[in-house]
Amino acid sequence: MKVHQAEIVISAVSPKQYPETNLPEIALAGRSNVGKSSFINTLIDRKNLARTSGKPGKTQTLNFYLIENCLHFVDVPGYGYAKVSKTERAKWGEMIETYITSRKQLRAVVSLVDMRHEPSKEDIQMYEFLKYYKIPVILVATKADKIPRGKWNKHVSVIKKALDFDPNDDFIMFSSETKMGKEDAWRAIENKMKDELI
Repeated sequence: MKVHQAEIVISAVSPKQYPETNLPEIALAGRSNVGKSSFINTLIDRKNLARTSGKPGKTQTLNFYLIENCLHFVDVPGYGYAKVSKTERAKWGEMIETYITSRKQLRAVVSLVDMRHEPSKEDIQMYEFLKYYKIPVILVATKADKIPRGKWNKHVSVIKKALDFDPNDDFIMFSSETKMGKEDAWRAIENKMKDELI
């Protein structure tokens, strides 16, 4: 998809604040420093619509971005950031869970993991949570440019093994630096936009 129009429409903390449209929604989830904002900005050809921050854990709401008037990206708070209090983390967890389990417009979750490292406990929990609720997953391994090409396969198999990856899900290696995986990500998202959730 070539994006000419993209804007943030609302930052929500509860269902009554979600946009009242029937547009398909694609949520984005991942650890605080996995490169979620860079992923969004790369996909929509913007430098900083999604704020990248030196301070992980900054997204504390569900941020709805309207893309080309035909879908919403929903950026959910990053998880796994130690400096956030337990109470705060529990609040985010509840907010994410409410959104993911009850939102009819949700078509898939882009689950981002850092390709350089084995998935964290939280990464695994997020993937298992999505599988439990039968939410389609697009798994995106970010920062692929930081790994020598010859080691890609090794890193991919470490990630897939740790997550007990379902081969029916999309797996995309991605780099916001080189734009690698951008077309594949859009293809996967566009396919999911057509699907109705069970």
